[in-house]
Amino acid sequence: MMQNAAQVGAHLLARLKEIASPRVKEVRGRGLMLAVELHPEAGGARSVCEALQQRGLLAKETHDHTIRIAPPLILTDDQADWIVDQFAATLP
Repeated sequence: MMQNAAQVGAHLLARLKEIASPRVKEVRGRGLMLAVELHPEAGGARSVCEALQQRGLLAKETHDHTIRIAPPLILTDDQADWIVDQFAATLP
């Protein structure tokens, strides 16, 4: 499980960093504990988390501008790609 978390987490981190949105300030993380930090003028993390929830993805806003992602340690690459698709659709 830990090896999967490291491998899929690296894949998810790299894919999230590919999202070309002016709202995203930074994507960071280790393993499957990841965060997407938004620029303050992006409107806050809560609205993005609510939009993600409407798309079937649960994420937690922390502080005002950070979205925390902590999927199960058994996440697959295909599921990670789906997560990225939801973020890309939510963060134009």
